[in-house]
Amino acid sequence: MLVLVAPGQGAQSPGFLTPWLELPGLADRLGAWSDVVELDLIAYGTTAGADEIRDTAVAQPLLVAAALAAAEALGATPDVLAGHSVGEFAAAALAGVLTPEQALGLVRERAQAMARAAATTETGMTAVLGGVEEDVLAAIEKHGLTPANINGAGQIVAGGTLEQLAAFKDDAPARARLIPLKVAGAFHTDHMASAVESLRAAAAAVEPADPSVTLLSNADGQAVASGAEFLQRLIRQVSNPVRWDSCMETMAALGVTDMIELLPGGTLTGLAKRGLRGVRTAALKTPDDLDAARELIQ
Repeated sequence: MLVLVAPGQGAQSPGFLTPWLELPGLADRLGAWSDVVELDLIAYGTTAGADEIRDTAVAQPLLVAAALAAAEALGATPDVLAGHSVGEFAAAALAGVLTPEQALGLVRERAQAMARAAATTETGMTAVLGGVEEDVLAAIEKHGLTPANINGAGQIVAGGTLEQLAAFKDDAPARARLIPLKVAGAFHTDHMASAVESLRAAAAAVEPADPSVTLLSNADGQAVASGAEFLQRLIRQVSNPVRWDSCMETMAALGVTDMIELLPGGTLTGLAKRGLRGVRTAALKTPDDLDAARELIQ
């Protein structure tokens, strides 16, 4: 059983799209999607620097477009689809809930709204690696933070104000390593409430379809059979924690045997190697990875 997964913000790196532009038709597709998001996706994916593509308003459309383009190049029909954070929009498009253009249009609004929300208060995120999960969650709550991403495999991301994060650093959970993330704000927390309303308004004109394959939600890891419900979950998820641990638990329960992570791959397959032991994985980083991914499917 094959699952295709799409990564979230932070997976991008300078120039990651460059080798993919050699594939027939891919540059034309990215050019058309650039018009939808009103960004030069090709330039941002090839020549832009790290700071430029770290910008929330750029990173999110760039990642979704990259995942969709890589899925088209791969040509696989999955049994299950899932995305991490903004990667859920790519998964929704691949499942037929949204068209690629609808997904990218909504992501454009999501990204801009989240960037605006992040600018109102100085907030950030810190990854917590290791430690006892219960102790980590208790420490996060103690300092008024939110467990914005519970990724499984011993990884939790805390989000909140910079002051709260500084206090958390000075009072870190036992046997845990803290890594401040280079992000613009506390995503998937209450600090993004205004972005939820902006995305809700943008989504009002969209008529989603029901998914054609099993589509998992970050809210609780469960499969969602209604396109309308999945779209509402996408909206709410902006200020709610990502439960990737629950998504992996559902994958295991469904009997997933193979995982392919779409461009720019590596993060989610890394989590799977620890959280889904025995599942074969392939991460799409360059077009050279396509053959290995197709062999895995066969």
